[in-house]
Amino acid sequence: MDILLHGPVLGKMLLHLESSPTALVEFGLLPIAKVLVLSGFGLAMASPYINILPAPSRRLLSKLVFSVFLPCLIFTQLGKAITLQKILQWWFIPVNVVLGAFLGCLLGYVIALIVRPPPQFFNFFVIMIGIGNIGNIPLVIIGAICRDNEDNPFGMDPEACNSQGVAYISFGQWVGAVIVYTFAYHMLAPPKDDSIAAADEESCPEIDLKVERNLIDNSENNANGFSESAAFQVPDADFQKQVSILVPLLLPLSSDALPKVSGGWLKWLRHSNLQNIFQPPVVAMLLALLIGGVPMLRNLIFDEHSVFFFFYDSLNLLGGAMIPCIMLVLGGNLVGGPGSSQLGMRSTIAITFTRLFLLPPIGIAVVLTADRLGFLPPHDKMFRFVLLLQQSMPTSILAGAVTNLRGHAEKEASAILFWEHIIAVISLAFWLILYIRILF
Repeated sequence: MDILLHGPVLGKMLLHLESSPTALVEFGLLPIAKVLVLSGFGLAMASPYINILPAPSRRLLSKLVFSVFLPCLIFTQLGKAITLQKILQWWFIPVNVVLGAFLGCLLGYVIALIVRPPPQFFNFFVIMIGIGNIGNIPLVIIGAICRDNEDNPFGMDPEACNSQGVAYISFGQWVGAVIVYTFAYHMLAPPKDDSIAAADEESCPEIDLKVERNLIDNSENNANGFSESAAFQVPDADFQKQVSILVPLLLPLSSDALPKVSGGWLKWLRHSNLQNIFQPPVVAMLLALLIGGVPMLRNLIFDEHSVFFFFYDSLNLLGGAMIPCIMLVLGGNLVGGPGSSQLGMRSTIAITFTRLFLLPPIGIAVVLTADRLGFLPPHDKMFRFVLLLQQSMPTSILAGAVTNLRGHAEKEASAILFWEHIIAVISLAFWLILYIRILF
């Protein structure tokens, strides 16, 4: 890889960038333009005029991305690129994620003291600034830069460029998931007046039992937000009883599904968020590290001439659908606009400006300091580029999902994500141009 970075292809590209300011602007704008086009398709498809991607379809597509496409992409790209030696070399990627979240929340706390958002949204304010999107959007940007572009600034062929970038991004995603489902989950708890009700809902999910005469149209259940019905019939002389156990739609898997025991590790597991942490992308990352780090297993699956290479090839095809699908979902989610947020315009502007324009300079300082201290692999521009990307993203979509899980500030999270992703079209183009100037 070092040979490629110092080879004639890279020299030609750098000469082109330095001699033509237009080429530098083109590099910064084209990836964002591709993201914008994909999101625009999703917005158009979700609009009332076309309406082929309504909210239920977007939820199903989002589940498919999160449960299938993204884990396949992580497993194939990270597993093929990782080795035991690289695990030791890439240690600063998860450290960078932790530092970004810590410094972001610290700055968010200071800004919250200045702006003074509504008291019930103070912790929400801090989290929306501190927790960035280190997965989906960086994957899209790397794909846009590397795909079908022999003259990408990293001097690699498109396939190697994309695989290397995806491997770096995937290696940091598990840390982001742990932070979101532990620290952010705790911080986004409802206010004290709602905490008792929320605790009751978490500790004892309600099961609605209905005794009905005759048959009832299933559409009535769906309209009430229920998706599963287990029914049995009891014969009677006058009428037929139907007892239905109705389970709420999108009920999250939680530790409450475990047996209630008085002590031991099961009790500890019930009161922890381990089941939320070990989501499909995190499991895929762990499997990729396990298989990629063991040479025998690695050769068995990822070697082109191995008997199980067809398995890798099949998962690779599924992983290729992740980027276009997540962009369609993201664009479709913007169709409703900012909604009826109670956060206030002042707090919304403060969160958006701090996340997109104040945090990236701090991230640049962190990465450059780590480089001077020798913490980063030498001559690896892609490694540094991914670290910088991690520090300049909008708020994590997973943080928005946690607000739905906690039942607090869902509309406010949607409004923040809406405005951030609109303005990120400008901010990311600026930061990409600056990063190229810094790295090359």
